[in-house]
Amino acid sequence: MLLFIVLLLLLQLPVLLCIFDNEACLRKRGTSVHKHGDMVIGGTFSLYISLYFTGIVNLEPRKDFFNIQLMLDNYQNFLAFIFAIEEINRHPHLLPNISLGYEFHNFLYSHWMIMKSPLVLLTGQDGIPNYSCGTQRKPVAMLTGTVWAAAAQIEPLMELYKFPQVSFGSFDPTLTKKGKFPSVYQVAPKETSLAPGMVSLMVHFSWTWVGLVITEGQKGLKFLLDMRREMDRSGVCVAFVKMISTPLVSYVIRLPQYDILTKHISSLNVVVIYYDTDGLNNVNYHIGQYKMMWKVWVTNSQWHADMAGKNFILDTFHGTLIFSNYHEEISDFKSFVQEANPFKYPEDTYLVMYWFQNFHCSFSGSDCELQDCIPNATLVQLPMNRFDTAMSDQSYNVYNAVYAVAHALHEMLLHQVEIYPMGNRERRISPWQLHPFLKNIKFENPAGEKVNLDEETKLDSDYDILNFWNFPEGIRLKIKLGTFSPHVPPNQQLSISEDMIEWGYGLTETPQSVCSESCNPGFRKSPLEGKPACCFDCTPCTKNEITNDTDMEHCVKCPDYQYASIERMHCLQKSVVFLAFEDPLGKMLTITALILTILTTAVLGLFVKHRDTPIVKANNRALSYTLLISLTCCFLCSLLFIGRPNTATCVLQQTTFGLVFTVAVSTVLAKTITVVLAFKVTAPGRRMRQLLMSGAPNSIIPMCSLMQLTLCGIWMGTNPPYIDTDTHSEHGHIIIMCNKGSLTAFYCVLGYLGSLALVSFTLAFLARNLPDTFNEAKFLTFSMLVFCSVWVTFLPVYHSSKGKAMVAMEVFSILASSAGLLGCIFGPKCYIILLRSDKNSLHVFRNRNNFCDGFILFYSDAKLKIPLYSTDTNMLKHHEKLVWNMQDTMYEPGHQVISFNVTLHGHRGTHLNYTEEFQ
Repeated sequence: MLLFIVLLLLLQLPVLLCIFDNEACLRKRGTSVHKHGDMVIGGTFSLYISLYFTGIVNLEPRKDFFNIQLMLDNYQNFLAFIFAIEEINRHPHLLPNISLGYEFHNFLYSHWMIMKSPLVLLTGQDGIPNYSCGTQRKPVAMLTGTVWAAAAQIEPLMELYKFPQVSFGSFDPTLTKKGKFPSVYQVAPKETSLAPGMVSLMVHFSWTWVGLVITEGQKGLKFLLDMRREMDRSGVCVAFVKMISTPLVSYVIRLPQYDILTKHISSLNVVVIYYDTDGLNNVNYHIGQYKMMWKVWVTNSQWHADMAGKNFILDTFHGTLIFSNYHEEISDFKSFVQEANPFKYPEDTYLVMYWFQNFHCSFSGSDCELQDCIPNATLVQLPMNRFDTAMSDQSYNVYNAVYAVAHALHEMLLHQVEIYPMGNRERRISPWQLHPFLKNIKFENPAGEKVNLDEETKLDSDYDILNFWNFPEGIRLKIKLGTFSPHVPPNQQLSISEDMIEWGYGLTETPQSVCSESCNPGFRKSPLEGKPACCFDCTPCTKNEITNDTDMEHCVKCPDYQYASIERMHCLQKSVVFLAFEDPLGKMLTITALILTILTTAVLGLFVKHRDTPIVKANNRALSYTLLISLTCCFLCSLLFIGRPNTATCVLQQTTFGLVFTVAVSTVLAKTITVVLAFKVTAPGRRMRQLLMSGAPNSIIPMCSLMQLTLCGIWMGTNPPYIDTDTHSEHGHIIIMCNKGSLTAFYCVLGYLGSLALVSFTLAFLARNLPDTFNEAKFLTFSMLVFCSVWVTFLPVYHSSKGKAMVAMEVFSILASSAGLLGCIFGPKCYIILLRSDKNSLHVFRNRNNFCDGFILFYSDAKLKIPLYSTDTNMLKHHEKLVWNMQDTMYEPGHQVISFNVTLHGHRGTHLNYTEEFQ
């Protein structure tokens, strides 16, 4: 059974075993160390644990136990304790003429032995509790590095005697509650900046997916809360949290089985390990046995590697990053360690035991003295995996704690001398008298660093960032890489030399630890439901939005004058565009407008040249000239829409367009009304005939134009057109165009034109079947059909177009509708004038038969319907042939008289003569 338990210990405890039963001389030696002095300072250090043998079923404790050497790093604390006392004893001004002694007891974490060391310190003897009969001098204060769980058990006992305790462990906020722990004083600086320092390191290396392994306890929980708050603030996610209890228990068979990181470690590369215990912790063992060399471990200064080494070249913790409290170097400590040996300190059982293990010594049979050791051996000669001579954070705190007690004693003695002069009598001091002086003590240690025990004025610690090199395993170097200071601006707090870092085995570059790969510029993070914020998908930015950095949560919209690049990484300046004369579309429209303008001018010249021919005189040639001139202006006004817009062109575009088209359409309307009136004149002297003879249809043009001019005036006076920009129609371009201003006014102008065109179309359509010799009713009908079709099509296409296409559509509609009027009305006339001149004369009217009820005489710019008037209506119904001839034709300037006689031959051979003379 004993063999089974020993094997179990070997497998479970990452410690160097030394069973005292193996050497009788070691078993005879005591585990406490004493040195006499005028005043004694006590100390408890954890150098070994006691494990009790128990039955498998019966858990009653037994007195038999064996001791296991533990954590060689802790032995350095004891050496710092002795070194500080000897240095003070040599100090000429601190406690002069008073020698300090020390009393050391091992602190046992066992439930059955945890109160032993405090009781021995209080009573002065290892015997009956609360009873002192020894003559040895008792300590005035006790140095302890116990954690909160142990302090909660020890402090009530020590408080009964008001016994001062100076803690050299890491700062514990729970011990600052003086109502609960009034006799505890902490030397270590505050560690509130430890979590921000570690998180700043994560942010520096872009580690956003980090695991936390924390030892249970008050400090561990406080650290966990601080880490979560800082990680949330900096965008770093907690991959998992593993709370590890301290495996120091009284029963071997109840040693816990840990499954540390085996299920979680595969998904990340960075793990924070936080220690808050001075005792044994088997986290290193359970992590190290899996040989996860490719991970990055970040830990605090209480972390320590196994001192023994395992004779294996690879070490899981090679490359560990350690946040160590910054402290000045104690230059004489290494010399002290070099001179320390069992012959100088024979009372030190641990030094004797350590010499025996490492320098091939043996014990003499009679007095158990060391012999046959390596000559001139020192601790400094040992490799780093056996003993580290560099003073650790906790050893430095021990050093300062001794000095704090010494300075408090010095102040107290000075105070007593001032009040109660004692001469040369022996000074007797009670421990409770030291409290007022310890509470307010502030001093500067020999290294020049200020030490303060007041928790309220104590500053946060600065940190050295160390890199643990242990490849091959055993070199145990700690290389300083940088620092973290909470006392400087945030952007200057972290300083680190990346080129000096030795990462874990197999890592040649800075490792990454993320839940999701970073989103490149041009993408944004999309959170995953039910996952931490660090787990996300990358979604491309939408149109005209960018991200110019990695892992951005939101895309940024480009300003209106810029557009997003194809990669959605940058906003590029938009180029200014408009329907320019140089553009292919602008060139085509400009050329078309100019050609049509020239063509219209040519038609006007042709009509002027043949102004005396019947076809030109027909339907009022003044209206023809007016229509041709207005069409010329229509073609030219389209050029106002092409080129870079300005305020003047924006106003002229709409006003010119509205007025010239009104003139053109009202001229067509006047022509249509003239045709209709000419055929409606049924008898001489009627009012319609007088209206026609007076030229009343021509007044339609100024009346309609005046109405349009009024609309345009209202438009320009209320909300005129202005220069506007279109930043969305064409990607990467800013289109400069004219805004209509008031759309209502624009559609009123356009609707008014449409109304005129619709009236003209209706009248022309009704007159389309009138006799067609030089009659342009059908041409007017077709021209208005084309005009209305163009502008009806324009409206939906215009609204569905954007940018330059919208402007081009308006120009095209102007040219198309104007060209329709030109072609449909004047195209047939030009054909007759140029190619069928034989039809452009009066003799073509002779011998025309089969008129329905009259004929049209096209002459003197008048359209006259000559009725066949007779009282014998029956004869008119049966007419067969109409014979007419013209007489007494006179051509005088300003006065033209035509006399003609019409003879109707009936089917019975009757005749009817009709004579008409008009001017």
